Amino acid sequence: MGAPEAFVQTADVGHWIGGSRTAGHSTRRQTVWNPATGQAARQVLLAESADVQAAVAAAHAAQPAWGDMPPIRRARVLNAFLGLLNQHRDSLAAAITAEHGKVFSDAQGEVTRGIDVVEFACGVPQLLKGDFSDQASTGIDNWTMRQPLGVVAGITPFNFPCMVPMWMFPLALACGNAFILKPSERDPSASVMMAELLQQAGLPDGVFNVVQGDKVAVDALLAHPDVRAVSFVGSTPIAQYIYETGAHHGKRVQALGGAKNHMVVMPDADLDQAVDALVGSAYGSAGERCMAISVVVLVGDVADRIVPRLAERARALKVKNGMEADAEMGPIVTREARDRIEGYIATGVGEGAQLVVDGRGCRVPGHEDGFFTGGTLFDHVQPGMRIYREEIFGPVLVCLRVKDFAHALEVVNGHEFGNGVSIFTGDGGAAREFARRVQVGMVGVNVPIPVPMAWQGFGGWKRSLFGDMHAYGEEGVRFYTRQKSVMQRWPDSIGKGAEFAIPTAV
Repeated sequence: MGAPEAFVQTADVGHWIGGSRTAGHSTRRQTVWNPATGQAARQVLLAESADVQAAVAAAHAAQPAWGDMPPIRRARVLNAFLGLLNQHRDSLAAAITAEHGKVFSDAQGEVTRGIDVVEFACGVPQLLKGDFSDQASTGIDNWTMRQPLGVVAGITPFNFPCMVPMWMFPLALACGNAFILKPSERDPSASVMMAELLQQAGLPDGVFNVVQGDKVAVDALLAHPDVRAVSFVGSTPIAQYIYETGAHHGKRVQALGGAKNHMVVMPDADLDQAVDALVGSAYGSAGERCMAISVVVLVGDVADRIVPRLAERARALKVKNGMEADAEMGPIVTREARDRIEGYIATGVGEGAQLVVDGRGCRVPGHEDGFFTGGTLFDHVQPGMRIYREEIFGPVLVCLRVKDFAHALEVVNGHEFGNGVSIFTGDGGAAREFARRVQVGMVGVNVPIPVPMAWQGFGGWKRSLFGDMHAYGEEGVRFYTRQKSVMQRWPDSIGKGAEFAIPTAV
């Protein structure tokens, strides 16, 4: 494969409202950086409340006709969008790498995982089928139907600017809703690119809108009475704020929060497989994944056998501009994020953890101003340390040593987050017991990043999820619809006078 084509755009990134790009009422701007060069690439407009009002008005006006359209016709629009996504996958991936920094192959994978959800959403006629009960009571039939909520919104993070929005809007649109996306202001270009592809696919203007911005836009969406539901992915403090504020305003809310994903390595694990899994899942995308492995729990004597191998691999990581074909890890998304990550490394040293590999001070030739840090590895970490308790969201892997399986399970279950977890072992009994007893929403057995497929649904437990329903899959259909139950009796079965008892099947 030849070198990928770089994403080049210098114009400001604005909103997409009512079927066209617009600057709206925005007077504020924020720099979008190329993290590999450390240079300003473009500006993103930051919405004012009036821009959110305009987007909601456009969505509210367009939704009734879209919601009344037969589901098969909505599915055909999404199928056309699916074809366009496949055609433009590399352009979207290049935009992601240019603004986020992840390596190009990883960005391609991100787009592909989003495409999976669009494919699932194309089956919405089957997913929206209700239930029917003939003769539920004497002369009465009962059935249920699922109907759209109206206008719904998604607030999405910087680490997956294409995939996470596609966890949300394909199903929301397929179910008959109008959608407003508030993407991250750090890497906004993919959002408008997807809006343009939706329009080319035949989506009516106003059904999908993009509002760039910060907390001003978020708060306006949370307060607007015509926004019926909000889906969010991000850090736990913000997820809790979104959940509480949205609920206060009477909205349905699904808020996915932070993570501290553990991998338990048992003494009988295949060490070659475990090392490969740890290096890819801890340092891939520079650790800026909600499903990254950031803690490895080493059981018994496996620690002394695996830590030196992890150290060797961490030191050998190819840290480069993500558009270079042999890059294994790209830069951090912003200078501030890099400095925060390296601050955690200093904290870990101060707390007494053993710093085996120090990624600070990483310099990439030709990209000396880029926001790079290398892979970092800590050993002899204790559960009370901040580098264990808090989400670092960077390429920092911490090792805990425990004596046995029971202690490993206790450590995992004792953490406040419950997003994802893995166990590497050759013992089927231990794997089964772990999967049943671990208090985490997504579990991998010899799989380092157990992200469910599009038809299964994504979500954690404990403080990794606020709300009742997971993202995408059938859970997503339930989130973006509400059930209506209909009891029906026809005139030839009535005329018997008033009935004062509740209908029964007797």
